[in-house]
Amino acid sequence: MPYFLDKYLNEMSEAEFFDSFGLDPTTWVWDLKPDPSRGECWLTVEDGLAGGGNRWISSDDWRIEAHALLGTSNKTTRYDILTPGGTLSTVLEERSETVWVVERLIKEKRQIDLIAKYAPVPSCDVELINEKADALERGILRGAVPGFEIYGQPGCWQDAAVLFGIIELITETYEDPAWVHELLDTLRRRKLGSIATMEGARLDLIELGGGDASSTVISPKIFAEFVAPYDTELISAAHRVGQSVVYHTCGGMMPLLEQIADMGTDAMETFTPPTLGGDADLKEAKRRIGDRVCMIGGFDQCSFFQGCQPEDTRRAVRQCFSDAGGDGGYVLAPSDHFFDADVELIRAFAEEARSCVYEE
Repeated sequence: MPYFLDKYLNEMSEAEFFDSFGLDPTTWVWDLKPDPSRGECWLTVEDGLAGGGNRWISSDDWRIEAHALLGTSNKTTRYDILTPGGTLSTVLEERSETVWVVERLIKEKRQIDLIAKYAPVPSCDVELINEKADALERGILRGAVPGFEIYGQPGCWQDAAVLFGIIELITETYEDPAWVHELLDTLRRRKLGSIATMEGARLDLIELGGGDASSTVISPKIFAEFVAPYDTELISAAHRVGQSVVYHTCGGMMPLLEQIADMGTDAMETFTPPTLGGDADLKEAKRRIGDRVCMIGGFDQCSFFQGCQPEDTRRAVRQCFSDAGGDGGYVLAPSDHFFDADVELIRAFAEEARSCVYEE
């Protein structure tokens, strides 16, 4: 995270971080572009707003206005989206570590009609991504299915949770399931439009899913009805344009392992351990789905990147390799972002990982 690089490594760049520790780099790209044939263009607003962005795809029917809110302890911004049918608004708050939503975009159910009718469909900037692929000396280039602009997430359910609120969304699966399906279908259609523009982009992996689809948030039954059908279609669409997909579920995964693998994803993450609020048993997960997908994650970054000895970090790395590394198909990685960490422990993590080799 930028917070970690700034605080602990004197504003070191991501590329310098990976090189310094001898880690295999992941380069994230989010490059999108408007489609002038649909009347879309870039709209730029002032810098320094919560959320970190200052440029969005706009049209005559979808104009974004941003207003900094004063008198709050953190950087706070209200975003208004003006459409011919009414105005949508959301509020983001930010501090040095991260950004979050304090006012949801969808406040009335029929506001999803405004999204369906007026929201632009972001197009992948294939040319710019391929320029970055040409410049990449090692590692992977990783993108994502676009989330809702201003603040969103790749998966249909996860995007809906951001826009409406996860508690409210779960409640509506019981009280008004038809409306939830309508919302998810609206997001699915927009994401399918974006995925269709990814053909030819030399991305190694694109992310889908989100933590609100984990089994520590929703039941396998809700997952089967409201998550899998929509995201499965996105995975199939990604495969048709030559993209590989990692399904991201930070939280509980064990009751969902086979359901996620059945969706046809190429990889799964983050295999969050119980010590971080998840439920992942790497060894059991490897036994159940390790021959079907690549597994990414499983390392407890909170317990072993801070407050322990390097030997403890090394043992944790070895345990991950022992549990999931057999026969390949496993990428050692933290089971989610980290903000604070002891630099010497990250170095121990990297050194021990490099010593984990397969016997011939």
